[in-house]
Amino acid sequence: MTFSDKILNWYARNSRQLPWRNTKDPYRIWLSEIIMQQTRIAQGLPYYHAFIMQYPSIFDLASAQEDQVLKLWQGLGYYSRARNLHATAKHIAYELNGMFPDTYDELLKLKGIGDYTASAIASICFREPRPVIDGNVYRVLSRCFDVDLSIESSKGKKYFKTLATEVMPKDDVGDYNQGVMEIGATVCLPRTPACISCPLNDQCLALAHDTRDLRPVKKKRSPVRIRHFDYLIYLDPEHRTYLQKRTGNDIWKNLFEFPLIESDKTIDLDSLRQAIRLQIDLPQARELVHVVEANRLHKLSHQHLNTRFWIVKTSGEIPEGIPWDSIDDYPVPVLIQDTIQTLKNSYF
Repeated sequence: MTFSDKILNWYARNSRQLPWRNTKDPYRIWLSEIIMQQTRIAQGLPYYHAFIMQYPSIFDLASAQEDQVLKLWQGLGYYSRARNLHATAKHIAYELNGMFPDTYDELLKLKGIGDYTASAIASICFREPRPVIDGNVYRVLSRCFDVDLSIESSKGKKYFKTLATEVMPKDDVGDYNQGVMEIGATVCLPRTPACISCPLNDQCLALAHDTRDLRPVKKKRSPVRIRHFDYLIYLDPEHRTYLQKRTGNDIWKNLFEFPLIESDKTIDLDSLRQAIRLQIDLPQARELVHVVEANRLHKLSHQHLNTRFWIVKTSGEIPEGIPWDSIDDYPVPVLIQDTIQTLKNSYF
């Protein structure tokens, strides 16, 4: 039995029942692939259901406001995925009359769609023989064939692409792609692989050579960037506050946050008060309260944010202030949302 036959037979008996596996609709397949990138199924599944309920067609998603899409995405992280999702939906709805491209090459031209997503949609929806390669597939292939090339090097990527193409079946490529990813997600796990129940265990070279823990080979990680954030939660006498939208090419682009003072180290109270006095277009601070329970170290993939939150009570009304009861209408990073919830539970 070939490598691909073993995967197809295993997948037919062991695949998880997931909503996007009951359809060939490219909109739903695309949506699931974008949501599930760098996301566990358990975390992403509620978001998939929420998006399908709110935007059952690509025209519904295209007609939404970006803030609405970001709000629904809130908590998933990697917000560029949501922005690209919305931009591509508008392109397909308004420029392609709602028709998804049906080839890998055309799919690859869409914003936010790379090799992996284009291969997944092309193979699952249109039966085009394109292998998908994600972290799970890298792990399965590198272990089964005991490959000692880095999956992050150009040589390694080229090798694995060729290997994935060679072992792929001519037919049932959609099920095969889902099957090899499923084995990586549920059997060939990073730290505790269930080799005894793996359909490939009789031909897995890493198992035979005792190199499972060394596969796949990766480069050393870049140093983590340390940042210091002091957030100012302005509150006027009417309990109105102020949010600002993040711009530029930094984290959380187009999400809202409280006014921020960023520094290269923890700043003292006098420096903080001086920085507050320099905040423009906001009333003079009357009282500064440290929200102790909202202190936290917030970890992102390559950044650690040392954050503090301060309630700044003002002597006058905040121009165009946001009523506290309406603050949940704005898309914010999960760090901000958690603090808002903390304040609701303990301050108001």
